[in-house]
Parts: sequence; structure tokens; C-alpha cells
Amino acid sequence: MIRPPFLKQGDTVGITCPARFITTEEIQLAIDTLKSWGLNVLLGETLGKKDNQYGGTDAERRADFQRMLNNPDVKAIIAARGGYGTVRIMDDLDFRAFMDKPKWIVGFSDITYIHTQLGCNIGVESLHAIMPITFPANTTEAIQSLKAALFDETLEYAFDAHPLNRKGLMEGEIVGGNLSILYSILGTKTILDTNKKILFLEDLDEYLYHIDRMMMAMKRAGKLKNLAGLVVGGLSDMKDNTIPFGKTAEEIIAEHVAEYDYPVCFNFPSGHISDNRAIFMGKQAKVEIGESCRFLQ
Repeated sequence: MIRPPFLKQGDTVGITCPARFITTEEIQLAIDTLKSWGLNVLLGETLGKKDNQYGGTDAERRADFQRMLNNPDVKAIIAARGGYGTVRIMDDLDFRAFMDKPKWIVGFSDITYIHTQLGCNIGVESLHAIMPITFPANTTEAIQSLKAALFDETLEYAFDAHPLNRKGLMEGEIVGGNLSILYSILGTKTILDTNKKILFLEDLDEYLYHIDRMMMAMKRAGKLKNLAGLVVGGLSDMKDNTIPFGKTAEEIIAEHVAEYDYPVCFNFPSGHISDNRAIFMGKQAKVEIGESCRFLQ
């Protein structure tokens, strides 16, 4: 895996909208925070643009992201928000200039498309972390974890155990992200390689039966076997039908990996939650699962 250079004070980060519409005013806290870290902030042309729910047309969003990829002065590209739309532009992005001078690409949720493309198809590390839209609703620890990751500090998190955990030590490269996105790329040219890796999953606002459907698809596609371990973050705002599904999202996931013997960790502080800690996607990590849990990367 190729690791982009870490940032230093005076470097420039770019903010762009590959998915849903957002205004500059909505991300002012993030802009001010990044500047307080000694960084210059380049705002993409898609900030404030609107095409129905998108931050501009597909062509505008693709062109803005491409300018960030090609600009040698931009050392990190931060997605302003997720939502939906990244998949509509990702196949038309040209990563040749990016490969000559790799840079950090930051985001989560819909940005799982880019993380998977980088990690499994191109071979470059990226950052699963808070986005500008989520700064006001996130903890100081989550915001500081993004700073630590960008400036090359060790990521170390202690968190509470979960009753469904399977104890043990997992070590390996982390892949994954939003379960709905990972499900949607099965069978496409964006290959999800989970073999001997730590698979990270999180999701938001899904029906419980759909969590089961997605986990069934992941299992049938062979993506749940031969893992180094499974780490599950936030499973937020799950929905149910009038006739209950009968299991929580965590219980559904635990059921689908019950036949395997690798460690399993729930309650990890990442995802659509208020304590969304940074993770280096594509980088080796160590997760200790016992009476308490510890993540080190």
C-alpha cells in the first residue's frame, strides 16, 4: 500500500462536494478548525452549487474532484459531506496525476466508494473520518483524531466491550466502511478484497431486514470468510416493520459470522455517530478485544 505524505503547517487541503449539496456556511466551523491547525483551505467550485439533491451536476462534481486530484498544491482532499452521488462520478475520475503525487482523501459514508477504489483497486491508503458537515455534531476527540491522522500521530482508542464481542487479538489491514455501499459494489469492477484483512462495517437508517439481506449477500460473495477480524462501528437509527424482524442490527451481523472463528468487535467509535474517530483505511491495525477494547494504528 502507498501512503500519501502526511501534512505539515502551511499545507493546503481542498474541500469538495462529490455527493450531496452543501453550502459554505454549513461547514464554516470545519474551515475555521482546519485553519487553526495551520492549514490553508481551498474551497471547491461545487460548494454552494445545487442540482436537485446533488452538489452540482455529475459533470461539475467530477470536474471539481478531478481538479483537486490534479492540483499538486492540494495535499488532502476532504469530502464536504456524503449522502448519495459519489458512485455517479467515480468511474470517470483519472487517478494518474494522483498516483504521481498521492494525497489523503478523507470522508466516510458515501465516500466508502472512494476508499474501496483506492484501497482494493489502486493500492493507496485513505482516511475514514469526520467530514465538514459533521464537525458541529461530533466530539472533540473525533475532531482531534482527524488532526492526529493528517499530521502523522498514532491513533489509539480505548472503548467499552459489547456483549456480542468475540474476544481475541486481530491484526491486519483495514478495509470496508458503509455496509450499504459495500453491498452495492459486489460484482462490480470495484473489487472488495477482504481476505486476511480486518473488515470494518457501519451503517445508518436502514431497515433491519435490509441489514440481513446485505449481510447475506456479503456472505454469499465470500466477503465474510478468511477475515483477520470484524470491527463494527455505529449502526444508527435502524428501522423495523410493523411485524418486527426480531433481532437488532448487531445480532443480525453476529449471526452471519457465528460460524467463523476470528475475533469480532462491536461498539467501535466510528460511523454515523457523534464520536466518529479516524481510521487509516488500507493500513495495518491491531485491535484487542477483551473485558475492555483497544485499537491501535
